[in-house]
Amino acid sequence: MNCRWEKSEMPHLSPQTMTQAEQRALLRATRRNVRDHLIYSLALGTGLRLAEIVGLNVGDVHTPDGRPGNRVRLRPEIAKGGRAGDVFLPDALLAKFRRFWRHKGTKREGLRPEDPVFCSQGGRRRISPRRVQFAFRTWQVKAGFDRLYPFHGLRHTAVTEVYRRSRDLFLAQRFARHVSPLTTTIYTHPSDQELWQRVRGLTC
Repeated sequence: MNCRWEKSEMPHLSPQTMTQAEQRALLRATRRNVRDHLIYSLALGTGLRLAEIVGLNVGDVHTPDGRPGNRVRLRPEIAKGGRAGDVFLPDALLAKFRRFWRHKGTKREGLRPEDPVFCSQGGRRRISPRRVQFAFRTWQVKAGFDRLYPFHGLRHTAVTEVYRRSRDLFLAQRFARHVSPLTTTIYTHPSDQELWQRVRGLTC
């Protein structure tokens, strides 16, 4: 009897995702830090990867007069696998990008189309992925998280939320920009939010 698991038959666990309470706590904790708040909002609202977020240029988001478009342009050089495309922005992000444009002007950061959207504290250089990861960990501690997530957990949370709202695998696949819907199936498993809601009321 062959008891070995074939690789394709191994059960997949759901990716770790933030609960809705954790998402609110993170955004509340960062509300006075315009840059970091927008980075986390963007990840939660679009499912963009860390490298894609830090690689964004002003012209990928804003028109020359500072208005954000309804979509973010992903250039081949920053998109995973070189797959360029457009990513829709939720309504809530449009207002945050308008606020951030004013913030960049106040900080005298570059506003040309080729300038980075997210800059380091000096205001001229593009923020590094390592700096974003360090700040994300720090903000989670300040927000009182009892479990710390990697930055990619924001993407997992976003894709899971789209699937939960739509129950449409192919819509979630397009949102996540996966080549195959098989990759997206891990998001059809029960999320941390759903498990927490079912467990908290148990008699014990």
